[in-house]
Order: sequence, then C-alpha cells, then structure tokens
Amino acid sequence: MTRVLVVEDEPQIVRALVINLRAREYDVDTASDGATALRLAVTRRPDVVLLDLGLPDMSGTDVIAALRGWSRAPILVVSARQASEDKVAALDAGADDYVTKPFGMDELLARLRAAVRRTEAGGPAHDTTVVTTEDFTIDMAAKKVDRGGRQVHLTPTEWQLLEVLVRNPGRLVSQRQLLQEVWGPTFQTQTNYLRVYMAQLRRKLEADPSRPRHFITEAGLGYRFEQT
Repeated sequence: MTRVLVVEDEPQIVRALVINLRAREYDVDTASDGATALRLAVTRRPDVVLLDLGLPDMSGTDVIAALRGWSRAPILVVSARQASEDKVAALDAGADDYVTKPFGMDELLARLRAAVRRTEAGGPAHDTTVVTTEDFTIDMAAKKVDRGGRQVHLTPTEWQLLEVLVRNPGRLVSQRQLLQEVWGPTFQTQTNYLRVYMAQLRRKLEADPSRPRHFITEAGLGYRFEQT
C-alpha cells in the first residue's frame, strides 16, 4: 500500500484529501505543521508527500529542503500561491510538481499516481542506461541519439540540456536549474537561451516539433521530459 503524507493546516482540505486517498486504498498520514511533517517523514517513511507551502511554523520550501537532505520521495506542492517565484523556489528546493489551489481532485490524484509510477520505474541510474521512446533512442554512455536508424548530431550544449531533462524523467525541471546546470550560475535569468535550444531539440527529435510529446513546456516554470 502506497503511503502518502499530507502536510496541510486547513482542516477541510485535509479531510477531503484523506477521504479521497483512503477510498483509493492509500495509507495516509497527516501533519498540520512543518515540524510534525518532518518527524512523520522520518518515522513513517512516506512514498509521496503532498505539501502546502503556507504552514504555521515554517516555510514549506524549508520543509522540502529538509526532506531532500535524505529522502527521494516525490513531493507534490499543493498551494494557493500562484506567483512564479514561489513555484520556482519550491521546484528549485526539490519539489517534483506544483498544483495550485483550488484544485481538481481528479487532476491531483492523477499527478500523484504519475509521481508514484516514476518512483517505482526509476529513472536512468547510470551512464550505461539506454532510454528509448517511440521516436528516438538515447545512449547515455556513448552520448549518442538515434532517430529512425540514423544518428542525430547534437551540439555539446544540446546534449547537456537533453541529459539534465532525461535524468529527471517526468519531473518538472525549473528554468533556473536548467540554466545553472547547462550554462552556469551567471546565466540564471537568460531564459531566451532555453527557448532557442529547446526549439532545436524538438526540431531534431520530435516527430511534430509544433506539438511535442517528449519535451514539454510548463509556461513560466520550466520543462519536463516524458518518455512515453
């Protein structure tokens, strides 16, 4: 049974989440503040965390950072904060996804299931991994990409960008993280670089670059690699 830790201080939302999760046979623990959440995370070892950012005792972003010090469990932020800086801060701290309130229960549960599937399947673990999609195959060790039986030439920058995304399958990678890892810390605001190079990757690898299946844009936040 998948164990979910719900970190939320609004009783009505907690009740709705608990009812819906338990109806779908999830094991549910709840915490109304950050300190309790961190304690339960250690003792109960949740498989996934649903986390509000507006907690009474500490920032939800600090909770994410504390969890990421030792846990790789998916963290889905569920927050009324819609400002892009809040979303980026949470993602940079280590959150896997961000859902804004008010939310649709069906969508939230679908995102939760997707996060659990990604954890169970596991991402590329080492440099010998071969990642296969319907449109192309990536050999991480050889640093090669084949499409339709032919090798696709990627520039070093294109490869670096591809590698960061592929090593985080299904996870939203923030613009700032991509810019820092590919271009360096002094380029964290140069989002135009990402638009140009993502367009190049799509043109080279997507069957229909205007309707990408694998390199997905989350407007204002970042990008996501979907293998299927």
